Amino acid sequence: MNKKRLDIIKEFLRYAVVGGIAFVVDFGVFALFRELVFASDGSAALVVSTAAGFMAGLAVNYVLSMAVVFRSDSQQKKGKTKKAFFVFAAVGVVGLVLTELLQFLGEGIVGDGLGELGKYAVKLCVTGIVLVWNYAGRKIFVFKGE
Repeated sequence: MNKKRLDIIKEFLRYAVVGGIAFVVDFGVFALFRELVFASDGSAALVVSTAAGFMAGLAVNYVLSMAVVFRSDSQQKKGKTKKAFFVFAAVGVVGLVLTELLQFLGEGIVGDGLGELGKYAVKLCVTGIVLVWNYAGRKIFVFKGE
């Protein structure tokens, strides 16, 4: 395996750890909103809870990504501009749309088959899919060629 490929794998693994931390924040806020703020399972509860969790996770992801994932001097220079932050956030917004869509579809497919755990099982699956999108999108659109 060549050095460049190995470096990308290491970077993705760091991103996955950062994503895991951001996921804990995302999941915690999602659960807090879903169980305490909205004591119901309506569509509004789903949309707002998912969005609130995702936004909190996005903020944590940006800070930690700049600190431990995209560490080279050129990545730091590219990533700390206003434009880069907005592109980073835009990739996150696409991720949010994917999250909302996949969470809605997943809960519709799972239905009541898994009871209360169904919505959380779907959330875990959706998070894995969106993790790959977020890394690839940010690598391509924010840190081009790095």
